[in-house]
Amino acid sequence: MKNDIKKGNPFALLPLGVFLVLFVGSGVITGDFYKMPALVAFLIAGGVALLFNPKVSFETKLNEFCKGAGDSSIILMIIIFLLAGSFSSVAKAMGGVDSTVNLSLSILPSNLLVTGLFIIGCFISISMGTSVGTIAALAPIGLGIADKTSIPVALVLGAIVGGAMFGDNLSIISDTTIAAVRTQGCELKDKFKVNFLIVLPAAIITAILLTVVTSGYSIDLAGNNEFEFIKVVPYLLVLIGALCGVNVFALLGSGILFAGIIGFVTNSFDVLGFIEAISGGIAGMYELSLLCIVIGGVVSLIKFNGGIDYILYFITSKIKSKKGAEFGIAALVSVIDLCTANNTIAIVAAGPLAKDIAEKYDIDKRKSASILDIFSSCWQGVIPYGAQLLTAAGVGGISPIEIIKYLYYPGLMFVCGILSIIFSSAIIRNVKSKKAA
Repeated sequence: MKNDIKKGNPFALLPLGVFLVLFVGSGVITGDFYKMPALVAFLIAGGVALLFNPKVSFETKLNEFCKGAGDSSIILMIIIFLLAGSFSSVAKAMGGVDSTVNLSLSILPSNLLVTGLFIIGCFISISMGTSVGTIAALAPIGLGIADKTSIPVALVLGAIVGGAMFGDNLSIISDTTIAAVRTQGCELKDKFKVNFLIVLPAAIITAILLTVVTSGYSIDLAGNNEFEFIKVVPYLLVLIGALCGVNVFALLGSGILFAGIIGFVTNSFDVLGFIEAISGGIAGMYELSLLCIVIGGVVSLIKFNGGIDYILYFITSKIKSKKGAEFGIAALVSVIDLCTANNTIAIVAAGPLAKDIAEKYDIDKRKSASILDIFSSCWQGVIPYGAQLLTAAGVGGISPIEIIKYLYYPGLMFVCGILSIIFSSAIIRNVKSKKAA
């Protein structure tokens, strides 16, 4: 089998190296890893890719770039991003986020509030599909709990970040989930089932740990947690529809429409407000959509010039088994996420190569998609220069470094990811048996 693999050209990977030097280098020098926009860095990397291999005409390379940028999987991914952004924006505009948060708080025992915040974070993030949005919604509440008790702010925020990363990894409308399934060619509901089975133990253990760690604190939190249940319904419908396997386009489209109707009925906005919310949600996805297009083009050129063949040759020369291939995919997406501080970018960049490795070593598509999402998300949830910890630390007025030691869920998600590779066959067989039943 290895004899059939082309050795490729390691120098074709230069554009990726240029991106990492620009993005990571600027972060190290300035101390701000968002000083250099990933889109700009990838555009420069694209220019380098177009200049590489002078024996091939510029027009041919440009056509190859456009072919990769306009790949059907990239375009479909972008459409889903735009629909997901619209749904989240409309649901938030009609008060869905506040009602969902307050509903959750109103039904939790006071002595389990920190554990409850983690569970609430899980529910909200899996419903909204955004970890940063979940943290922004819950962090002020968590800060209020910490202010009224002796519980460390970092501990409360760590629980919230953990819950946010649960949904970031699993949600049917999360951009990471969408990117993972689109690059691997599997169904959203199938990836969810495999992924959920892997990370569920991590969530359960995290809830137990938070309960034990906070058991010594006295909590007496009173407040006004008014909510309108009807405003929670759109999230529930999207979640239930996703679990039932409803087509993602129909699911998000109906979710936007239903959230809009509720907004009209409750006088949360008028027609113009509804349109403005949709527009704002779409606008919020512009940069990510453009980034996907550019990455698609750059990856296509790298593959055209032999870079992907070289990586495949290098990895397969080190891999001795199917488990080794799964560990290779995990390592690949982990390194890219640590360099880019964006798990969606990491998945989009690593996805094509991961698919090639998965096909070569007969790895289930659902499993390769889950590996991409799990390992990119667990690292994204602990890096102090990532948007998640920066958002939480900004609300709490503390250093993101202080939160890291309380990030139980991302750490346990990493452990569960490793164990899922070691016991890969058993997990896939278990999912198949449930499906057959």
